[in-house]
Amino acid sequence: MPVCATCGRESPDDFGFCPGCGAALTAVPAREVRKVVTVLFCDLTGSTAIGERTDPEALRALMNRYYDTARVVLERHGGTVEKFVGDAVMAVFGIPVASEDDALRATRAAVELRDVVHELGLEARIGVNTGAVVAGEGDTLVTGDAVNVAARLEQAAGEGEILLGEDTLHLVRDAVHAEPVELELKGKARAVPAHLLRVLDGSAAGVARRLERPMVGRERERDRLRADFGDVVESRTCRLFTLIGPAGIGKSRLVADFLDDLDGVAQVARGRALSYGEGITYWPLVEILIQLGIEPGDAIRSSSAETQLATRALFERRAEDGPLVLVVDDLHWAEPPMLDLVDHVADWARAAPILLVCVSRPELLDVRPQWAGGKLNATSILLEPLASEEVDELANALLHGLDLDPETRARILATAEGNPLFLEEMAALAREARGTVDVPPTIRALLQARLDTLDDEQRAVIERGAVEGQVFHRGAVTALATDWRALDVPGRLTALVRKELVRPERSIIAGDDAFRFRHLLIRDAAYEALPKAVRADLHERLAGWLEEHAAVLEQDEILGYHLEQAARYRAELDPHDARVAGLRARASHRLAVAGHAAFERDDLHATRNLLSRAAALLDEGPARRALLPTLIVAAVEVADKEAADALLDELRRGDAGDRAWGTALGILLAPNRTEDDARRELTRVDEAQRTLRGTGDISGVACCEEARFWLYWGLGYARDAHLAVLAALDGRREAGLVARQSTLISWVVLSAIHSGASADALRSLIDRVDDSAEAAGPLLAATLRSARARVDYAAGSIDLEALRERTRDEIEFLEQIGIGPSRSVSAYFLNMLAPWLEADSAGHALGRRRTLEAEEGLGTTLYLANIQAEWALSLCEGGDAPGALDAVARGRDVMEPGDVADQVLLDAAEGWARALQGSGETALRLLGRARAAVERIDLASTTDQVDYVDAAVRVALGDLAAARALLESLVERSEARGFHRYADRYRRDLRVLYGSS
Repeated sequence: MPVCATCGRESPDDFGFCPGCGAALTAVPAREVRKVVTVLFCDLTGSTAIGERTDPEALRALMNRYYDTARVVLERHGGTVEKFVGDAVMAVFGIPVASEDDALRATRAAVELRDVVHELGLEARIGVNTGAVVAGEGDTLVTGDAVNVAARLEQAAGEGEILLGEDTLHLVRDAVHAEPVELELKGKARAVPAHLLRVLDGSAAGVARRLERPMVGRERERDRLRADFGDVVESRTCRLFTLIGPAGIGKSRLVADFLDDLDGVAQVARGRALSYGEGITYWPLVEILIQLGIEPGDAIRSSSAETQLATRALFERRAEDGPLVLVVDDLHWAEPPMLDLVDHVADWARAAPILLVCVSRPELLDVRPQWAGGKLNATSILLEPLASEEVDELANALLHGLDLDPETRARILATAEGNPLFLEEMAALAREARGTVDVPPTIRALLQARLDTLDDEQRAVIERGAVEGQVFHRGAVTALATDWRALDVPGRLTALVRKELVRPERSIIAGDDAFRFRHLLIRDAAYEALPKAVRADLHERLAGWLEEHAAVLEQDEILGYHLEQAARYRAELDPHDARVAGLRARASHRLAVAGHAAFERDDLHATRNLLSRAAALLDEGPARRALLPTLIVAAVEVADKEAADALLDELRRGDAGDRAWGTALGILLAPNRTEDDARRELTRVDEAQRTLRGTGDISGVACCEEARFWLYWGLGYARDAHLAVLAALDGRREAGLVARQSTLISWVVLSAIHSGASADALRSLIDRVDDSAEAAGPLLAATLRSARARVDYAAGSIDLEALRERTRDEIEFLEQIGIGPSRSVSAYFLNMLAPWLEADSAGHALGRRRTLEAEEGLGTTLYLANIQAEWALSLCEGGDAPGALDAVARGRDVMEPGDVADQVLLDAAEGWARALQGSGETALRLLGRARAAVERIDLASTTDQVDYVDAAVRVALGDLAAARALLESLVERSEARGFHRYADRYRRDLRVLYGSS
């Protein structure tokens, strides 16, 4: 029955307004929630034998005492007794309101229950487990696997034993000593880790705060606290200092740092308000008084007023001996009389040097909105998350010695979002799990407990905001809260801002207000509390609202996500739900549109993510196959051959157009062929291109040209390859397709170089393909700048530093979009060719080694034979003939039979190595085979490389005249093409050999 928020009167369910005062009634829908709780099962052992030897009336009385005692113990520790069945009892901690120490309460209750049962002459066995459940009203309070595991733990426990589940132990680890055991539990496919409780420290926190961790940042707050203490000492007056912040933000660490400086300077005592009823109203005061050596009875009197007067007088007298610093921790849990006491001392103890330091979470302001307001002797500070540089400093200390990859470290820092405790807990978890990171149970418990302090309306608002994401809009929340009659969304959002759960954010929807969760984990906790059925409904409704009200940059991706989630949850709850197919189709369409847009901007990470999700939502068929060509191209670009192969097999099972695409994409995936196979593939490409042209598939036609390029390139026909890749580029540009232009431009330039084009011709070519490059995107523009820079450097127009500067952007962009920079022409040039042109032998060897290692790390063999050959040549330059021969052997192992260029380079490298070993006949035979192959192909740069290696072989064999002729020919050809830096390199070699050019 609804209760009026204005006058408190109950009203019939069908009333829209209060019959007492006329205020609008807010309907509170019956709802279920998902939450993490701790479940306790207790059962008596040997109860059958007790029944046999005990009179029924006596047994009934004994069992009643057991039931009554169990209920009292469990409820005193904050548990909710769900049911008694026979001599078994089940209790839940965290229902209806969760606390961060629910697991500790349950463990304490388990120990006390075991002991009091023993005093009754009975023996108990107990299981305690923490995990996610669905909670709601009705006969069954909670359901979920966590309940089943708790029951199984109880059944596995021996007489007088308590077994704790894995997550329970993690939440009470600093208060217990327990021994690990592995249990084969009924209904569980795998062994379940559990822990036999041996010792419980009843006064310890479940998870102790590590105050010894380094103090990072907080200079402003530290200075303010010290200044207030200085004022207390100098003016001999009382001041109230309140430090407010969410759990884990560093309040206790800041206070500990302050207190470290007070040894011998001030009298210090501290007390802590308790979160549940094991204490008394004035428990913090009792702790303070005991530490000061004062009998609590001297202060705590029969009324609040008398207690205030007596306590203030005692503090004032004690402050006569020196400054007094009194710390009250967790003030948000204090009872009203305790809050009144602190207020009273702050207001009236004006003639004594007393500093009251109160440590609280923002919930204090819910019960005392005006806390410290109007007091001239009061300071309140809100502790904010650490700045990014401070987070890095703290992370360096916490993660020291732990080998984490950059992605895992970044995920830890991003998840912690400046909260020191969160960072500390995730660092500890990373150590335990050896680098695997999830949200620790301790953090989940803190956040769930914080959300459970909200009223139903605030909870409804924050949960609906969580459906939209970390940033959400007032309009969306209002649209999703139609089942809450007369819900004051703006007012509840204001309350959430005041509670430091959300903060205002710049809106991306005109005329609406936006908010951001103060911490992503708060958003996750609010979202995870929603049952899946509710999530499905809200995601679908939000997609509809966004479609109608929002026009944002990534509209399709956002709508696709929400529809995808709606389909996912409905399918998980009921695979036969008739709505699932429609939701999947709508979600797939939106994600596909977003994925193709990402492809057009060369964002391969997003392309693969979005299109893979779009495809996963569809069964095999035409709609799904339409997504595959772009997915395959993206997989090829990032060298994921396994994924590309699987997708290609599916594509080839389609219609004629799909199979035509499969022909072209199959060549992109594995381009190298023998000469006969390559010519047969060229015929197949012609047929595929005619099919795709007939269907108007311009992208497919361009892909066929690219396939033709790779076939010619593998055959060593640079001019034909150049014309094909130029046609592929022109086709995509004419169709307005931006995607892959940067890749094609690199190959256009490279194929022109290999075909013998001059520097001037290359500059003209780059000018031709540069049309509208800036408008097409930064990567394309960077690719063209890099191409020009390589030509200018080879021509001697710019130096090495300028080359690096003009190449840097392209390499960084390639890293960002998922293409390893080692695969780029610019990186290849910088690492391998530029050091050689600069006569930097060490840099040249290092560049070749890095290129080889990067290629080997990709797990593909497309370029590996070529790079092994280059590495072998580098080893020859250093005189390491055995190492070079080993590299040649590895290159031959992975070389494609039809790759003539690789065969030529491997023969040349082996020839040089044999010459270094004195096997002149073998060396010349290998060089002769390489020359014969070069004459059958059209690769000017390979011809130059063979001539250069031949010169080196001649030097090794003592034929300096032949070597000189070869080097002079290389100088002449390089000068004629305008590549003066190459000519200078050959002249340098001539000077080394002959002393002059």
